[in-house]
Amino acid sequence: MVARALTIAGSDSGGGAGLQADLKTFHRLGVFGTSAVTLITAQNTRGVERLELLAPDLVASQITAVLDDIGADAVKTGALGSGPIIEAVAEALRGRGLALVLDPVTISKHGHPLLPEAAVEALVRELLPLAAIVTPNLLEASALVGRPVENELQMMECARALHELGPGAVVVKGGERLGGEALDVFYDGRELLRLAAPRIETRSTHGTGCTYSAAITALLAKGTPLAGAVGGAKQFLSEAIASAPELGDPQGHGPVNHWAPAP
Repeated sequence: MVARALTIAGSDSGGGAGLQADLKTFHRLGVFGTSAVTLITAQNTRGVERLELLAPDLVASQITAVLDDIGADAVKTGALGSGPIIEAVAEALRGRGLALVLDPVTISKHGHPLLPEAAVEALVRELLPLAAIVTPNLLEASALVGRPVENELQMMECARALHELGPGAVVVKGGERLGGEALDVFYDGRELLRLAAPRIETRSTHGTGCTYSAAITALLAKGTPLAGAVGGAKQFLSEAIASAPELGDPQGHGPVNHWAPAP
């Protein structure tokens, strides 16, 4: 049977991030992708021009419709948009025993808020305990633990603190914010791993977090162990950034290359 993955995320009209990036990544990695839309944006490489949330019960209905028929071997969440949507997603997933990759999207690459501060508490309470892995960047990690996360030591401390909140594992992503290397820290309660790759100078970084978490989801759906899925996803993302197409405004954030070689 073909591996299946469900993304519960927002729509990016520019196609570089959100559920569009997730579905492209699923397809590239040989997984059948399904989606539940949480919010709709009007955006491009320059920024987010408009955002509309869907009704929480409509989001839940999409999830239920997919899981009760097609099913899923792994699920990921992206931009959820509000506390009520978070609660509806958690209720729809609870008790199904699915491998959940939680990408706690709070802000877009352009700096546009995608999750109110008040909803972060709902994310921690409702979804962190259900997650096989949570994948925050430095800003998201700081929001989740309530203190600055700006260097390698703080990333390690944050990974341990987040793990205590219930997820099976944590990967804190340093991305382009830590000098000469793209450093991530992985922790599963046993191993604390330092995952580094050369930092690539590029404007094509839109959708990197979505693509990374989607690749983890796809590899989990295919049966790859968690640490291997994270390593494979990081390799895929590095290739996707290095070979990114030149699209959109030269001053904007272009997309990565979702045709990059599969790990």
